[in-house]
Amino acid sequence: MNSTHSALPRHLLTLDGLPETALSALLIRAQAFAEGHYDRRALDGIAVCTLFFEPSTRTRMSFQLAAQRLGADVLNFDASTSSTRKGETALDTLKNLEAMGVRGFVVRHHEDGAVAALAGHVNPGTVLVNAGDGRSAHPTQGLLDMLTLRQAKGADFSRLKVLIVGDVRHSRVARSDLQALRTLGAGEIRVCGPAALLPTDATLQGCVVSQDFDAALEGVDAVMMLRLQRERMDEGLVTSLDDYHRDYGLTAARLRRAAADAVVMHPGPINRGVEITDEVADGPQSLILTQVRNGVAARMAVLEALLRG
Repeated sequence: MNSTHSALPRHLLTLDGLPETALSALLIRAQAFAEGHYDRRALDGIAVCTLFFEPSTRTRMSFQLAAQRLGADVLNFDASTSSTRKGETALDTLKNLEAMGVRGFVVRHHEDGAVAALAGHVNPGTVLVNAGDGRSAHPTQGLLDMLTLRQAKGADFSRLKVLIVGDVRHSRVARSDLQALRTLGAGEIRVCGPAALLPTDATLQGCVVSQDFDAALEGVDAVMMLRLQRERMDEGLVTSLDDYHRDYGLTAARLRRAAADAVVMHPGPINRGVEITDEVADGPQSLILTQVRNGVAARMAVLEALLRG
């Protein structure tokens, strides 16, 4: 892992700018973990805290499992039952935990840039992993998605046509996936969704952008569906859930437009009957639960690389 250590930044805040060599090394290491090859004492004596100021199921649980499998002491911070309800700032919370000897923090926050701001105030030797901040980034989700694609389609991404569908504007997952796909040299990246849910900044640079889902599906190797993030959007961006499903919901009939061996992905939680039907989510082309399983391996790779560096 020395090559990964040297190429990785001190904290993992984003996949933007991460060298291809470091990203690929993390994926190779994560694959080894997925196959059960790891040292259960790799992080022995190191305390890791999941510092979540936003609800989470998959990300929090998989980080806890990842740290435990590597032998770390794991602390689970829940903002709803902590002193943050009494007015304590996120930075004061982190500094107090740091004073107790915590070396690794896995942070989720509702504000863009919040994790990077915290990283600017930690002690030498403390490392932070961004577990999702606002709409900005979710780097370990990007890693586990790339690991899942790599397992299904091979290491050569230049042959792949990948389609990301839905609420890209509010999706930190989409941003991290797009950054990773570009870094790994994906042959064609397509993005589809209603105009109101597509970003107007440089997020979609280099992508083939469409509002016609049926046309965008033609011949793709992977379809990455996104959750409709109603909690992050202004009213009126979607006329109705029924209309959204009619225009952008992935059904078995629609999926037949993709390549015969196309795979379906979704970061969860799923809005069944909105962005995807039960038949597709639970069908033979779905890798949704594989993504969840790979989340543990990808996060093990990140924790090992940062905390043993």
